Amino acid sequence: MPLIPSDQNLFVVDLHYIASFDEIEPELDAHVAFLEDNYAKGRFIASGPKVPRTGGVIIATAPTRDELEEALKADPFMQKNLARYTVTEFRPSMQAELLKA
Repeated sequence: MPLIPSDQNLFVVDLHYIASFDEIEPELDAHVAFLEDNYAKGRFIASGPKVPRTGGVIIATAPTRDELEEALKADPFMQKNLARYTVTEFRPSMQAELLKA
């Protein structure tokens, strides 16, 4: 099964912290659990903090943008208004061979 299903687009989810890191830090474990759940569902491909640490980035795949945005509502960072999310959808026209396997 390919990492990126042929009937799905990719998304870049850019998280911008809108709270201090002192407010972010207590929610990190819950945020990581949210990420792990979405990896298990095959929705997330990669994620990590920005450098410098002003937020994070998630590379995701989903059948629709609406479905992804609904899933993002479960993120504690969103639920507690700690981060702002910018979602960019794109249709990959080229990809590395390892993503096709």
